[in-house]
Amino acid sequence: MIHCVIIDDEPLAREIIEGYLLKSGIAHTVIQFGNASEALKYFQEHDADVLFLDIEMPEMNGIDFLKALSQPPVTVFTTAYRNYAFEGFELGVIDFLLKPISYDRFSHALEKVQDFLALKDENTKIEKDPGEQKLGSVMVKSGVQRILLDFNEVTHIQGLKDYAIIHAGKGKIVIKGSIKAMHEIFPASHFIRVHKSFIVALDRVKRIEKNRIILGVNQIPIGRNYKENLLKVIGVQSSSK
Repeated sequence: MIHCVIIDDEPLAREIIEGYLLKSGIAHTVIQFGNASEALKYFQEHDADVLFLDIEMPEMNGIDFLKALSQPPVTVFTTAYRNYAFEGFELGVIDFLLKPISYDRFSHALEKVQDFLALKDENTKIEKDPGEQKLGSVMVKSGVQRILLDFNEVTHIQGLKDYAIIHAGKGKIVIKGSIKAMHEIFPASHFIRVHKSFIVALDRVKRIEKNRIILGVNQIPIGRNYKENLLKVIGVQSSSK
């Protein structure tokens, strides 16, 4: 059960998200705010597990609000403007929901939130062993368990502030560490950094739409500073940018 905060200047948008949360059955409490200024006062004295945050709001927008928080909760952006996705991920949001938001898409974002909250406290670490990396794998330690993670199982990695979420065939793994550290561990022969907050397995890059890589239900943003190198590596001609 999680404590949720919704910030959106549109009452209907807030009601839809709260309705989805109640339908999901995992929200312990849900608090709504119609503007960021009121919410900022709340967060000065309270915490939350997850924040559903609109971007285009009067007085203070969602991006400035998030920057003003010293310890922001796990955040999902909710907005009608797709162009904010890149900045959102750079601020460490876990997902980006484009309005109008369907329940299926909302459920997918909520699953990401639940997985992250459940896994981040397991103190999972990567044991750096050059010998094992040469074999195309890396050792992951979680509590007393040690799991050999094959590079071929990993589809992509998302950086989330001080954590990295590794998406693999067997599920997700949350590692304490930066996306930069993951970039150094996962070899360039198999993986490519496509955004400040994302690394993707090269053999999974099959479909690109504008500035996004489509991986099933996941849409991976391609950062401006990474696009040229990505297209070069996968052999796409510059005329197709």
